[in-house]
Amino acid sequence: MAERSTPALAAGIETFVYPGETEPVLAGVELSLAAGTLTGVLGGSGSGKSTLGRLLAGWLLPGAGGALGGFLDLGGTRLLFTGKAADPRINPGSWGRVVGFVPQDSAAALSTVRETVAEELAFGLENAGVERAVMADAVRRTASLIGLAHLLDKAPETLSGGQLRRLAIGCAVISGPAVLVMDEPFASLDRAGAESLADLVRDLVKGGTAVVVLSQRVDGLLLDADTWLLLTGGTIAVTGTPAEVTAAGVLKAAGVISPRPAPGSSSVPPVPCCPDPSDPVLAAQVPVDAVPSPPALELRNVSFTYGRSKRHRFFRTGAAAAAPVLHGLSLSVGKGEIVAVTGANGAGKSTLLRHLNGLLQPTAGSVLVNGRTIGGQPAGRVSGEVGLLFQQPRDQLFERTVEREVRFGLDRHRRRPAAHGGGTGRHDGAEATAVHSALAAVGLENHSGRHPAELPASHQRLLALATVLAGRPSVLALDEPTVALDGHGLATLNSVVRSAAAEGTAVVVVTHDLEYARSIAHRLVHLDSGRLLPLAV
Repeated sequence: MAERSTPALAAGIETFVYPGETEPVLAGVELSLAAGTLTGVLGGSGSGKSTLGRLLAGWLLPGAGGALGGFLDLGGTRLLFTGKAADPRINPGSWGRVVGFVPQDSAAALSTVRETVAEELAFGLENAGVERAVMADAVRRTASLIGLAHLLDKAPETLSGGQLRRLAIGCAVISGPAVLVMDEPFASLDRAGAESLADLVRDLVKGGTAVVVLSQRVDGLLLDADTWLLLTGGTIAVTGTPAEVTAAGVLKAAGVISPRPAPGSSSVPPVPCCPDPSDPVLAAQVPVDAVPSPPALELRNVSFTYGRSKRHRFFRTGAAAAAPVLHGLSLSVGKGEIVAVTGANGAGKSTLLRHLNGLLQPTAGSVLVNGRTIGGQPAGRVSGEVGLLFQQPRDQLFERTVEREVRFGLDRHRRRPAAHGGGTGRHDGAEATAVHSALAAVGLENHSGRHPAELPASHQRLLALATVLAGRPSVLALDEPTVALDGHGLATLNSVVRSAAAEGTAVVVVTHDLEYARSIAHRLVHLDSGRLLPLAV
C-alpha cells in the first residue's frame, strides 16, 4: 500500500479567479494525491475540471494566469498563494519534469516543430539532454505502449484525432513523471486504444505514479479508482470511493456520463448516458421508415490516396509512399436518414467525411449531393448544401462573439451590399431569426455576446454545431460529435440530430463510439481497410 502521509501532489484552492473576472472558477477545492493511486475528478461541462488540471500541471500559472488563494504542494514543497504580486512563481519547465499533463486538446501538448511522431516523442528528452541511444529506446518502448509503433515516421499533422491523443499521452509519460494529469484522455479513442490506455495507467499506478483523470464520463478504468471527486460549479460536491459517490445519486444531474459496463466488470450501477431512443417522444421525432431514394447524398466508387512526402526521419531518411485510404466506396443516404460510420482510429473516417463537401476530391469516383456531382466545385459553394462539423472546434471557430460566429456563414452573398455603404438588406430579420434559432437549438441563446474561446469545450462543440445548423443544409456531416460533450450536451446533440432528420435532412455521423452509433442511427456502416461494411443496428 502506498504511503499516504507525504503526497506526490496536493492542492488547497480557496479561490481561483481568471484575469478580468470577479467570480471564482474554483472555490474550496482540496485534494491530495499519494504515489501509486488513481484519482478521478468528475464533472460536467464548465464544472472547473480543466482549470484544476492545468493548475495542478503547471500549465496555468498563478499570477499571470489568474489570482490563486491557497496552496500547491509538490513532493513536500509547499507554495502559498494570496493572489498578490509577492506570490511565488512556478517554473513550468521544472514543474513539468515532475508532473506530466495531457490536455483536453491533444494538439496543445505537441511542440509543432517536430516532423515525425518519433521526433515528437523524443522532443522532451532531447531538451533534457538524454543520451541518443537511451532516447531512441524510450521512443520505441513508448510508441509500442500507446499503439503508434507503426506510425513513428508519420507527420503528427496527418494523424487521426484518436492517434493524436495517443501521441499526446506518449509525450506525457515517456519521461516517467511522478504525477500524471490527464484531461478527458479517452475522448476520440477507439475501443482498442481505450483498453491500451487503461492498461498503461494501471501499470503506471502499480509502478508508483500518482494518476489523475479529469473526465465527464465514467470509463471502465475510473471504476477502479481509489477516489472520485465530483466538481459542480467549481466546488467539490461529493468525494469518496466510486461506490460512495455513485450512491449519492448526483452524477446524472451534474452531467456525468456512465456507459453501461460490461457484464461482471463492476458492481457500480451505471448512470444513463443519453436519452433512451425507445422513449416515445423521441421516437416520434425520428423517421424510422426514412426512404433512402432519391438520395440526398451519394458516393459512387470513391477512392482516395494522399500524396507522397519526403521528410527528415528520426530513425531513417527516405520517401514515404502513401497508401490508399479509401477503396471504391459506395454509399447512398436518403432524405431524413441517419447513417453512422464507425471504425478504428486511423481508419479514414474523417477523410471520408471531408469528401462530402468537397474539402477533399476523390482520386477516383464521384460524390453527388441531391443528384448533382460536386466534383470540381469550391468547398465554400458546396457548404451551403452540406454542413460539416469538424472533429476539432478550433478548426471551425474564429469570430469574436458567439453570435458573429453563427452569422458568418449565413449567405455571405446576401450580406455583401452592406459592405459598399448600402443598407443592411431586407434579409437581416431572417438572418437574426436563423441565428437565434440555431443558438436556441443547442442551448446557447443566452451566450450570444461571449467570445467563443471563453466557452467550455462542450459549449464550443455545440457552437460549432450551431454554425452548421444555421444554414439549414440538406446534408449534415458530423465528425466525432460526441467528443467533449457531457450528459447534457449529449441530450442536446441527440435532439438536434433527430429534429434535423425529422425535417428531411440526411445525417452522416462519423464516430468511434459504437454504442452511441446504435442509439442514434437508422443504419450503421463500418470503415475497415478503406472499405465500407454494413453493421447491424
